Amino acid sequence: MDHIKSYVQYPIHRNGRSLIVEGPVSPETLRGLSLHPKLDAFRRPKEQHLALIEIAELPEGRIIIAREEDIVVGYVTFHYPDEMERWSEGGMKDLVELGAIEVADDCRNLGVGKALITTAFENGQLDNMIVFTTEYYWHWDLESSGLTVWEYREMMEKLMKSVGMVWFATDDPEICAHPANCLMVRIGKDVPINSVEQFDRVRFRQRFMY
Repeated sequence: MDHIKSYVQYPIHRNGRSLIVEGPVSPETLRGLSLHPKLDAFRRPKEQHLALIEIAELPEGRIIIAREEDIVVGYVTFHYPDEMERWSEGGMKDLVELGAIEVADDCRNLGVGKALITTAFENGQLDNMIVFTTEYYWHWDLESSGLTVWEYREMMEKLMKSVGMVWFATDDPEICAHPANCLMVRIGKDVPINSVEQFDRVRFRQRFMY
């Protein structure tokens, strides 16, 4: 399986701030940077920094970052689904997960989130992949954002649609546990039909549903 990684750099100059969005970045690049102290939605920043380096070391792994000088203020991760999750059951080499996207509080409303995922799909580098993301309301920063569950869902759906990801049905119990949860998917133009069919079998365990 070819994992095409095409480095892209994109500047953001807004509200007196100057950021660089770039990636996929190497483990060596990440080691030379520090994480913003408010990037703590999933782990403490030091632990998350190590996790990002580990993902960047994977053949399929890709990390896109937004940085202000040598401080990472946002990131998005791509990697194979965890082997404990149903999404790994098909053993698909052309199925990758958009696993996490996070932007520091003081860098929100600068267009960072959209720039991160747009950069990830530049130059057709994910056109041979099915990219999926699972959105769970319990991962959302509702308190800091001041948004309701449904407003946050709308915001995330709009963000993912900006790179061609669309809502897909599934019988996955965690996604079905709350109506705000959702599965969003982008099927690259170079993905073979047999991979699409295999993905259908993974997202529906009850075969009569597809």
